[in-house]
Amino acid sequence: MADPAPALPRGALRAAAARVDAATPPERDRAVDALRAFAILGVVLGHWLVTALVADGTGLHAASPLQGMPWLAPVSWVFQTLAVFFLVGGHVATRGYASARARGESYGRWLKARLSRLFRPVLAVLGLWTVTAALLLLTGAEFTTVHTLVKLALSPMWFLLVFAALTAATPLLTRLHPLWPLVVVLHVDLLRFGLGAPSWLGWVNLAAGWLVPYTLGAAWTRGELDRRRAGWFLLTGGAAATAALVAWAGYPASMVGVPGASVSNLNPPTLAAVTFGLAQCGLALLLRERLRRAMRPPVAWAAIALVNLSAMTIFLWHQTALMATTATGLLAGRLPGLHTLPDGLDWVAARLLWLPVFALVLAGCRATFRPCEHGGGRRRARVVRAHRPRRRATAAGARHV
Repeated sequence: MADPAPALPRGALRAAAARVDAATPPERDRAVDALRAFAILGVVLGHWLVTALVADGTGLHAASPLQGMPWLAPVSWVFQTLAVFFLVGGHVATRGYASARARGESYGRWLKARLSRLFRPVLAVLGLWTVTAALLLLTGAEFTTVHTLVKLALSPMWFLLVFAALTAATPLLTRLHPLWPLVVVLHVDLLRFGLGAPSWLGWVNLAAGWLVPYTLGAAWTRGELDRRRAGWFLLTGGAAATAALVAWAGYPASMVGVPGASVSNLNPPTLAAVTFGLAQCGLALLLRERLRRAMRPPVAWAAIALVNLSAMTIFLWHQTALMATTATGLLAGRLPGLHTLPDGLDWVAARLLWLPVFALVLAGCRATFRPCEHGGGRRRARVVRAHRPRRRATAAGARHV
């Protein structure tokens, strides 16, 4: 007779998922949360797959499998999902701001609530790595090793700064057409790569490049992207433009930076990265209805809600999880896929086996530092909450945080 014990955890899991499902406001667009969760997880998995810390006997230095295996560039097409995050961010921010105005809430109060969720977890990351870097230097670690580790740990901060700036400018961006920042990116690249302008000019695209998907999110809020033909236009047009830029204009095929490469599509964003982002946004828009159906089962929705409730914690700590695993693994020597040079398929196979370990360490970081994201747990997150009927409907619709 089979042991019934294993059925108990499954039953408890389903009961917990049912509670999450019941606590979710019925008007919430679950496709938005699914897209945000997939975007965050795409970035995490992408970093884990293309970031290597090689032990060379004296310390650790960063490397990428894309250096020796450029044919792996399609991996970056799958996991470089920042454009989708900015699309969702623009949609959520413009809806939230419209909802705040309808409630009579001031801009300052609305902005404070949004930015506190973004930056509250940052303090814990900065504090831990300040102490860690100081201890490493005091105990004789090489400066280049410490610099490599700190740079990787704090690299997600650039994203938060850009996202925060766009969030603060939301009232000015609610009606901005995405074509305008796209034109800026086009002209910056023409000046840089066609007319020999200084390379620092490319940093204009750090704002303009991510403005494109962010303002697409605002257009989504305005209802301008509801028809499927908008999604198909963005997908096909963006994909065709990206293919042309890579094939005939000399842009790199990889959508992430490759150490040693003369041009990075991401740092700062190039026209190819932006057109690729348009294709991703088009695909995201086309998948909305399927995602809404996929999120109806309580277990599927509970998993997405769990990621959204800890989105910033996951994003900020995923590189630390990789480095903690790498440093601990050094106690056992140079381990394949963890400390070895990423120069062959054997490294790729070994790295895939390390992904569950990274995820387990990240889960520990999430359990430890998630209270920082929600102010010590004093406030209930709004992805799931007891639904209270509103006295009157607002034009903004469902709220997202």
